[in-house]
Amino acid sequence: MAVPKKRTGHSAQGSRRANWKATKPETTKCPNCGETVLTHTVCTACGTYKGQPVKLADKAAAATAPAKKSAKKPAKKAAKTEEPKVEEVKAEETVEEKTEE
Repeated sequence: MAVPKKRTGHSAQGSRRANWKATKPETTKCPNCGETVLTHTVCTACGTYKGQPVKLADKAAAATAPAKKSAKKPAKKAAKTEEPKVEEVKAEETVEEKTEE
């Protein structure tokens, strides 16, 4: 096995290592949330890869999520619209009671 006779100097060592340059990692934008992500990796913000959820729990949640969202929205709207109707009915009842007396 070859063994160097003398130790390499700092200048020679620096000249040899001058071509070792760090490069920026390639990045892309996540198609799901738009966050900058390293290529060929899972998005840390939303947990998707190529627009698909990675974890099994996320896949199950993604499959049922649209049904839950559509069910919640009408319920909120219905609750908001029902409350004023109840108040109007109460106001009408009090007016009717006054006119009857």
